[in-house]
Amino acid sequence: MRDSAALWFLYRTIPGRAILKVLVHPRVSNVAGAFLSCRASRCLVPYYIRRHHIDMRDICVPKGGFRSFNDFFTRKRKHTAFQELPGCLYSPCDGLLSWTKITDGAEFAIKHTRYALADLLKDDALAKQFQGGLALIFRLTPAHYHRYCYAASGSIVCQKKINGVLHCVRPVALRTYPVFVQNSREYQVIRSEKCGALVQMEIGALLVGRIHNRPLSAEKVRVRAGMEKGYFAFGGSTIVLLIPKGTGRLSEALRHGKNKEGEIAVRMGDLIWQAKDGCAEDGNPKESLQYFWEMV
Repeated sequence: MRDSAALWFLYRTIPGRAILKVLVHPRVSNVAGAFLSCRASRCLVPYYIRRHHIDMRDICVPKGGFRSFNDFFTRKRKHTAFQELPGCLYSPCDGLLSWTKITDGAEFAIKHTRYALADLLKDDALAKQFQGGLALIFRLTPAHYHRYCYAASGSIVCQKKINGVLHCVRPVALRTYPVFVQNSREYQVIRSEKCGALVQMEIGALLVGRIHNRPLSAEKVRVRAGMEKGYFAFGGSTIVLLIPKGTGRLSEALRHGKNKEGEIAVRMGDLIWQAKDGCAEDGNPKESLQYFWEMV
């Protein structure tokens, strides 16, 4: 993807970075968010649909239309059917997926920048549990559907919210700043039956990429794959899924269709992973399944 002139100016020039400091200030973000949630912002919707070629055929459009731009941006689909197979993980969102193995030093590279896993999680002990495992990174562009679901069934062990400076997730930003360390993020540790403890993290982005996760009551600590977890307000955003070492394999389908940045387009509910002792759709052991590769 080619970086826009505006992003290049903001991230790669001294005047641009000075302006960027103002843009990422919480007050500016709040003002922008308030406008996008007001009725006057409705006028942006038709242009946005045309600009990003958004298919509205499967979208729930309220009677009288969307109340605001953010009402449109956080739109819901009409059909959310989800069929779960034992021991499988699913794409939690529509987006562009890339993945990388987590090194023994608890650091991994994304878009030409290295990130310390302990800094990402703000938890040294938790980071150590994923050494040698895999990080799946789902990048959502403004054109994508911005609601997301749980990638796996299991019990919520803990959850954490980390405040941070909001930065853009476009490639030029990734080459300039350790974006994931600076962005606001939220994550839950999910104890699954077949894949062990997983981390599903949402990361906000410039300008108003706020995270809206569904609150879980004390009685609702069990979640199901495909159950809506939350949504992002306007802005490019990212979801990271951390998988422990030795738990399963990636889908064979992920080996094909990569773009020049090593990403592959996925939709919410796509099968992306199977546990070592999971079952195929016909109930046979995974050894007979030819659609998975790269044991991790």
